[in-house]
Amino acid sequence: MYYIQNRVRTLLIATAAIVSMSAMSLASAATAEDLEKDSRQALQTLYKAEPVAESLSNTAKGVLVFPNIVKAGLVFGGSYGEGILIKGAKVVDYYNSVTGSWGLQIGAQSYGYAVFLMTDEAVSYVEKTNGWEIGVGPTVVVVDEGVAKNLSTSSLKDDAYAFIFSQQGLMAGVSIEGTKISPINR
Repeated sequence: MYYIQNRVRTLLIATAAIVSMSAMSLASAATAEDLEKDSRQALQTLYKAEPVAESLSNTAKGVLVFPNIVKAGLVFGGSYGEGILIKGAKVVDYYNSVTGSWGLQIGAQSYGYAVFLMTDEAVSYVEKTNGWEIGVGPTVVVVDEGVAKNLSTSSLKDDAYAFIFSQQGLMAGVSIEGTKISPINR
């Protein structure tokens, strides 16, 4: 039993170290061009998996895209990723997404997410604040399979709709609650 506990502990420490190094590498390596290219590819992946997302993009006033968020946790956890704000077909700004958490959690994973900003007020809020904490400001609905089936452009009532996609790794559950989105220079 002691041997197994040591092996699990060693595996977790190694996983946390690898994820931390990956997050640091991602944070420093993404140029503006890389980030734009990765974000546009991520959107295409999302549109293939969730056609309703592409419908939303046609009426959205702006789209925040974070193509690669790295998340790790062992009691205390966090996630980090960088993305872009697109209005029409133009990239207008760059942002990071940071989340901190604690509790019964263990593992590491990566995922992407896109937030479709449906009103001018929602876009303005993101652009004019020095950081948007999800849950404060515009109302965000996280779209899962059940919501996606009943969502159409005529039923839109909320300020923003978020899609989480391309999940990989060994951590239970993904959420954008408690996430802070802040502008960055690129």
